[in-house]
Amino acid sequence: MALVVAQEVPTSSTMALPHGPAGVAEARRRLRKELCAHGVAEPAVDDAVLILSELLSNSCRHARPLGEDAPSPGGSGIRASWRIDEDGLLTVEVTDGGGPTRPLPASPSLTARGGRGLGIVRNLSLRWGVRDAPGEVTVWAMLAVRSRHARRDDLVPQLDIPIDFADPFDDLP
Repeated sequence: MALVVAQEVPTSSTMALPHGPAGVAEARRRLRKELCAHGVAEPAVDDAVLILSELLSNSCRHARPLGEDAPSPGGSGIRASWRIDEDGLLTVEVTDGGGPTRPLPASPSLTARGGRGLGIVRNLSLRWGVRDAPGEVTVWAMLAVRSRHARRDDLVPQLDIPIDFADPFDDLP
C-alpha cells in the first residue's frame, strides 16, 4: 500500500524585495514556479511573468522604496504579490512608496529607449490600475489564467476612453 501525500500549492503569495533590480529575477522565478504548479498554461504564465517584471522594473525606476518616509521594521523595499481567485483570474500587484508622478502609460517615440512598460501591461491584462494607501502606491494587473478566460484572443480589453453619447444627438430637434 502506497501513501500519497498531496501538497497544497497556495493560490496567493507575497514577497518582500529589495528596491532595485536584485529581486526582480527572484520574483519572476517564484511566480513562474507557483503558476506552473497550479497547472496554468505556459502562454498565461509568460504573460504574468512579463507583467510582474514590468511592474517591478517601473517601481525600481520611478518610485521610492516602502517606508522611506517612515522607516519600517525589516528595511525599505518593494512588495510583490499575486493571487488566483475562484474564477481563474490572476491579480499581480507591486507596492512601493510612490513616486513624483502617478503611473500612466506613456506614448514613447519609435526611437525611445523606454516608456513602454505600462503599455505592455495594459495590452496583456484584462484590467490594470493604481491603488493608493498612506505611504504606499500599488499598481495591479488582472489576467485570466484558467478555464474559458485563459485564451488571450478571447479577451476584450477594457478601454478607458470616456464616451459622451449626448454629443451626436445635439443637433436633433
